[in-house]
Amino acid sequence: MIKKLKEEDNAQLSEFLAEERSMNLFIIGDIEAFGYDTDFQELWGDFSESGKLRAVLLRYFEMFIPYAKGPFDVEGFGNIIKKCCSSPILSGKKEIAEQFEHMSGLNLGEKNETYFAELLSLSEIGTSDHSIKKATIEDIDRIIGLRSSIGEFKMGPNARDLLLKTFESKTGRTYYMEEEGRMIASASTTAESSNAAMIVAVCSLKEYRRQGFATAVMQRLICDMLAENKVLCLFYSNPKAGRIYKRLGFKDIGMWTMFR
Repeated sequence: MIKKLKEEDNAQLSEFLAEERSMNLFIIGDIEAFGYDTDFQELWGDFSESGKLRAVLLRYFEMFIPYAKGPFDVEGFGNIIKKCCSSPILSGKKEIAEQFEHMSGLNLGEKNETYFAELLSLSEIGTSDHSIKKATIEDIDRIIGLRSSIGEFKMGPNARDLLLKTFESKTGRTYYMEEEGRMIASASTTAESSNAAMIVAVCSLKEYRRQGFATAVMQRLICDMLAENKVLCLFYSNPKAGRIYKRLGFKDIGMWTMFR
């Protein structure tokens, strides 16, 4: 049985998500930040006949994340997604998200598989002499400009609105380097909760690559986050990037699949 989740379901849902806290970082962070009663976020639970929660589905704008620990009503969740959005972005733990891949009428986009890595300690983080700044809401257009120049990034039409929401809700932050007033490298967090955060959009301008600038920005971000006792997670698909992250102390904990 699938039903819409409300505040009174929070205790059961929190316990359900806690076993894989890092994998559920987006769901946990969005619940902490926005709760159960907004027009852009909804949650549904799939319950067994005995009333035990066995799966959850999050909608954040046009993005959907399912999570389960075993068999669940994939078709039921798929029907909810189809009713909510004609071209959804769906992502999640590889073995869960891929159950929706061939569902008729779901209209999923291109499939992208990435490694999911986690950082728990400060032991392997270096330091840098570069001047690293923390962005404010006034820097949003510069951040979007930098990201838009990166060929590997796919920028959706609502990218600026989502970044603005992140700044306003304090569910993410961005650190950057600049040269002569030009932003040349940056790294951001998203889905920040009380004890975890996801690192995203680590980048530098093409002409400034292989000079350690993005790594320096990452070092500052990581040090600040771990000082707040937050576990850090990130996705990567490029093995070269993976080696850099592992030198910083990240360890692979699974695979993440996105359709967009």
